[in-house]
Amino acid sequence: MILDTSAVIAVLTDEDDGPQLGDLMATAHTSMSAATLVECGIVWDRRNPSAPEALSALLTLTRTQIAPFTDEHADLARAAYRVYGKGSGHPAQLNFGDCLSYALAKHTGEPLLFTGEDFTHTDIRDARSDPDTAFGPAPA
Repeated sequence: MILDTSAVIAVLTDEDDGPQLGDLMATAHTSMSAATLVECGIVWDRRNPSAPEALSALLTLTRTQIAPFTDEHADLARAAYRVYGKGSGHPAQLNFGDCLSYALAKHTGEPLLFTGEDFTHTDIRDARSDPDTAFGPAPA
């Protein structure tokens, strides 16, 4: 299962769906691209500058593997932005960071753990409702 920044931040900030997402992270094999890790770290540090170690602790606890961001991933991210990106007219309206997560999920074929609805408008599998990873339907 690939992790998007939105899911990790939801767990760290104890958002409504944080416990369910945390359970999925704790029980599934998880990966995140190095590029997404940078984005996630920036978002976390901006929101909670007094606890930068919490992100590393969560990723260690869940045994999340950090995957290199390759030139193939870059091509997939660019293609995703052209099709699904903000300003494309597509309902997904992915941002830059979303495209980084999309690229690893697309490359590996693994489902993506995320919050919100943006990725539901793409061809990426939703880990919240994927029979291989989920405990039930995606949260409302």
